[in-house]
Amino acid sequence: MTLTLTNIAKTFPGGTKALLPTDLEISKGEIVSLLGPSGCGKSTLLRIIAGLETPDAGAKIVFDGEDVTHQSVETRKIGMVFQSYALFPNMSVRGNIGYGLKMQRLPRAEIDSRVNEVIALCRLDAYADRSITALSGGQRQRVALARAMAPRPRVLLLDEPLSALDAALRGQLRDELALLLRQFGITAIFVTHDQDEAMAIADRVAVMSQGEVAQIGTPEVLYRNPATGFVARFVGDAMPLEGRIEADRLHLRGGVLALPKPADGSEVLVRAEDIRIDPEGPVSARVETVTFLGTHYRIALGGLAEGPLFALHTGLSAPKPGEDVRLSIASEALLILPRGLAA
Repeated sequence: MTLTLTNIAKTFPGGTKALLPTDLEISKGEIVSLLGPSGCGKSTLLRIIAGLETPDAGAKIVFDGEDVTHQSVETRKIGMVFQSYALFPNMSVRGNIGYGLKMQRLPRAEIDSRVNEVIALCRLDAYADRSITALSGGQRQRVALARAMAPRPRVLLLDEPLSALDAALRGQLRDELALLLRQFGITAIFVTHDQDEAMAIADRVAVMSQGEVAQIGTPEVLYRNPATGFVARFVGDAMPLEGRIEADRLHLRGGVLALPKPADGSEVLVRAEDIRIDPEGPVSARVETVTFLGTHYRIALGGLAEGPLFALHTGLSAPKPGEDVRLSIASEALLILPRGLAA
């Protein structure tokens, strides 16, 4: 299903503008993530698409050419996966998955066939007759997805579907969710504040801040060509360098960096993977902390910004806290961007 959003805005009683006028086009079978910090408007936009919130006057929501702006949530034929999963603890896995089909009063044979189909797709065969309370968090997540998909919704909406899981399980299920969504071939929109989750699952990511979309694009485009400093910070954890800009030079307390272009009025940012410890480097900094992460060291450096900057170091050993080190940062790795929206 294609989805077209035009002039979608939301003002709550008292005048609080949770969402500024937003336009969005989503293609059939496309997976789009709404990514941003708390309070940026992403959940409000998702709830408006679902029919759980009423947008301001002038909004238009179109599913495959059909205007559903004023339709109820029940008639929009949307599947939803919530952060809490909202599963029925008194029902088995099979009972949860078939619940929506029963509400449609479909023939029993048709319900059983569809439930079995979705159970197989979500690899839940071994758990089909278990109680929800006997499942792990990851298994419940798959049941929630299967229940949402069983009635063959026109679009699937997911609200922070992995945030209730621990970090290790979240990483594993992130990849599993991406695979399942593509197997179902459904148009999907999901809300997250986790950039890794958004980039791993989505075809396109809409980065949101202060009630509007700061930039939308593929994960590669957002990472390699961020439109503003805010997007660079949120997608790729870029860090601002604090210093005096003179045309194509950035004067830091620890040295001078050549810029790829004049940066007057912009901010200069760098990512941790682009900062290299180099005895011949043009910039000096003080090592504040060193954290060993298995494949690399994460080194906090002082003297380049208001707070510490972080470098990723892959050598067999690392400098010690308190040491002074020299650094190289390739000119082409520096991001010179308008300040744009703030979080």
